Amino acid sequence: MPETMMTTAEEMNSYQIALRQLENVAGILKLDAGTHAILQHPKRELTVHFPVKMDNGETQVFTGYRVQHNTSRGPAKGGLRFHPETDIDEVRALAMWMTWKCAIVNIPFGGAKGGVVCDPSKLSLGELEHLTRRYTSEISLLIGPDSDIPAPDVGTNGQVMAWLMDTYSMHAGHTVPAVVTGKPVSIGGSEGRIDATGLGVVMVTQQAARAQGRKLEGARVVVQGFGNVGGAAARIFHSRGAKVVAVSDYLGGVYNPDGLPIPELVAYSKANGSVAGFPGSEPVTNSEILELPCDILVPAALQNQITSSNAGKIRARMVVEGANGPTTPDADDILRERGITLIPDVLANAGGVTVSYFEWVQDIQSFFWSESQVNHRLGRVMTRAYEEVSAAAQTHNVDLRTAAYVVGVARVAEAAKMRGIYP
Repeated sequence: MPETMMTTAEEMNSYQIALRQLENVAGILKLDAGTHAILQHPKRELTVHFPVKMDNGETQVFTGYRVQHNTSRGPAKGGLRFHPETDIDEVRALAMWMTWKCAIVNIPFGGAKGGVVCDPSKLSLGELEHLTRRYTSEISLLIGPDSDIPAPDVGTNGQVMAWLMDTYSMHAGHTVPAVVTGKPVSIGGSEGRIDATGLGVVMVTQQAARAQGRKLEGARVVVQGFGNVGGAAARIFHSRGAKVVAVSDYLGGVYNPDGLPIPELVAYSKANGSVAGFPGSEPVTNSEILELPCDILVPAALQNQITSSNAGKIRARMVVEGANGPTTPDADDILRERGITLIPDVLANAGGVTVSYFEWVQDIQSFFWSESQVNHRLGRVMTRAYEEVSAAAQTHNVDLRTAAYVVGVARVAEAAKMRGIYP
């Protein structure tokens, strides 16, 4: 057992939390020690330090990572995040969570993740392009359409993916659209990809509400984070009749107990760079927003937002994790004791990787689907995944997070056993 497992739960970093979650499920599944050890450790880790010439003529050295956790079920798949607090343990955790996430929705990928320690908001467009292209060249020995397929994450977007695809293609000598997903539609991206994660969040929320005999229409929703995930989720919740009463971004949040006009708020955010100050609303902080009275709370920002210090103050009936790892293990226990349903990240936000898989398939075949076809297929995948996780929860008498891990880890363990150990 790694020494990290001795750390108390609330002091754990993301990777230690991921290891603890795996350990909990290993006991339920009765994994043998060898298989457990294989799943604890990433398959490959790459750390790179690379120079970028800045606009002022100076050279700055950046640190980047690419981690492949497990490839037993297929090529590695996972996003790239550009964030000043990214470190190797965070990337290891995110790669492990991607392994389980792909297995939970039963798509033929393993888990990977990448990151660069930087603040993209402080880089010019040219500096961001140079950083992306140099980082791509540094990790090009790992990535490829048959080996490891990156995607957008925190601090990256479709433009960054386009630069990555172009850089890889220049090295290959021909266009390789399938090396990355989350691209603009004009260069092989999929219809429906931008909203996919947020739409998946709403789909599983609707399933869970229906299972509890409640409707989405009229439900009070709070969303922390107003980026690709939170913004799309808020907009789709609103379009389906829910009352979105509060949202926030990195500069602050807004609250109106009677509901926010989300289309107008989206336009305001685009024009002003933030939701903060939206007319007809009360200001709230990113910590305060988590404690507002609501039916559904969607933490869609960063990790470790719900902890033992605030879990007792959560006033939602249901927490749906749009972000990766927003709830600590200690907070999990508190929410469970208080009877608050939690739909875990590895299920709730798996819509993004599912449509990334659809994009990869379309690129490989050079045959593309309409947005309605993509959304229909996504609905089938998310519905089936929720039903399988819900069934596992009942079978093992566990919460939905543990049940999701039971489903995902069991599939990866089975694949690893079937393949055996080379040589």
